[in-house]
Amino acid sequence: MGKIRKGDEVIVLTGKDRGRRGTVLSVGEGNAVVDGVNRVRKATKPNPLKGTAGGLVDKNMPIELSNIALFNAVTGKGDRVGYRVLEDGRKVRFFKSNGEVVDA
Repeated sequence: MGKIRKGDEVIVLTGKDRGRRGTVLSVGEGNAVVDGVNRVRKATKPNPLKGTAGGLVDKNMPIELSNIALFNAVTGKGDRVGYRVLEDGRKVRFFKSNGEVVDA
C-alpha cells in the first residue's frame, strides 16, 4: 500500500511545475504520472494500422514520488502521510500535520 495512490490530488514540491496541483493517473516504481504536470511534446510516427496520425503530441511524463506531496484541503498545502490502524482493524492513511484521516 503506497502513500500516494491513483486518484489522489497532489501538489508538486520541486521542478519546473512547482506549486501546480493535479490528480494522479498512475503510480509506478518510484514515480507517478500526474494530470497536467510534467507535460512534454513528443514527436510520434504515423501508424496506419492503429489509425494514429503522426506529428507532435502533448504527453504527461512521470515525476518522482519524492517531488510530489498529497494535497491537504484543510491547510491548503502539501502534507506528509502516515499510517494508522483504526479500532475496527482498518489500516488508513492520515495527514501528519493535523491527524485527519485521508481514507474515509
